[in-house]
Parts: sequence; C-alpha cells; structure tokens
Amino acid sequence: MTLRRTLLAAALLLPLPALAQTEVPAPAPAPKPATQKVAIDTSMGRIVLEIETQRAPITARNFLRYADQKRLDGIAFYRTVKVADKFGFIQFGIDNDPKRILPPIKHEPTTLTGVKHVNGAISTARLAPGTARGEFTISVGDQPSLDADPSKPGDNLGYAAFGKVVEGMEVVWKILDAPTSPTAGEGVMKGQMLSPKIRILKVSRVP
Repeated sequence: MTLRRTLLAAALLLPLPALAQTEVPAPAPAPKPATQKVAIDTSMGRIVLEIETQRAPITARNFLRYADQKRLDGIAFYRTVKVADKFGFIQFGIDNDPKRILPPIKHEPTTLTGVKHVNGAISTARLAPGTARGEFTISVGDQPSLDADPSKPGDNLGYAAFGKVVEGMEVVWKILDAPTSPTAGEGVMKGQMLSPKIRILKVSRVP
C-alpha cells in the first residue's frame, strides 16, 4: 500500500501531456489602415496630421492634391469658433481664390469611412453634399454632432472627417484662442474671423 501511494504521488508531479499544454494562438491583429502624415507649418508652429488615405480615400486624395500642388502654401487660418476652453474648431482654406481652387469632390460620410470627429480631427467644410473643395477645419474636443446621423431629418450626412492631428495640438489651441475682429464676417461667422490671420507657410508630406 505504501508503494502504491508513493507511485501515485510521483505521478501527480509529472508534467501534463503535451496536448493539454498546447495553447491556441491569439489571432493576429488586423493591419492598420494606410495613412499619410502631412505637416502644416504656420507662423505659430507646426501641426502634423495623419491622413486616412485608405478609409477616406476621396477626401484624403483631395487634400493631398492641394498640398502636393502647393495650393495651400501661403494661405491662412482665418476663422476660430471657440465654444468653451479647448472646445470648438478652427478653419483654413483657399478662401475661393480662383488660382488655387480644384473641382468639388464626392461626399464621404463618417458612416461610410468610420473616421469620426474626435479631438484633433481634420474635416472638409462644405455646403450641400458634393460641394467640398479646399476649405478645412480642425476640431478641438470630440464633436459627434458633426458626424453623419441617418436618424436625423434633412441633410444628415455630416462632414467628411479624413484624419487627425498627431503632433502640434498646442498650436491648434493657440489658434483657437487667437484674437478675432468684432465686426468682420457675415451672419453666424461675424466675430469669428481671426485678426490677424494665422499664416500657413507650407503644407507638405512628411515620413
């Protein structure tokens, strides 16, 4: 009996069969969608964007065309909409300059791309869907109200976000807080026009 107990105790100390020790490997993570970094060098400092070339191809390609063709060099941030501390958006663009303007593009809603208006998101300004050209905004704070919402009536397609700030958010905050003219601008834009404007020196791709 003692020998049997000794053999049983020894058996309990042996390793489990190899089959029992095999672990199912975790699935490989999905590859990150393709992006392109772009730097906006301003008179206040550099802002670096990560553009969603795969998830929002039409809108991203439009922005990169403006950048690659130097159509954004020498323009300005001209509008700031500050709702609260570090909340609102800033706007820059070609301001209808006929020498810089490119044809309008098809609208890419956030429900299609999955690129949302989170803090630092860059988006294309528009009037009706399909009218966006060379005007862009950068969100300060998460702003889901700018996303498409099919449950709403009327034009519920929101704006086309296509990337976000990955460096230089402190420069965005400075522009948001920059002084405005109390009289410039029309309608809802009155009091939102930067004075002076924040000059953009160049917009270019970066590694």
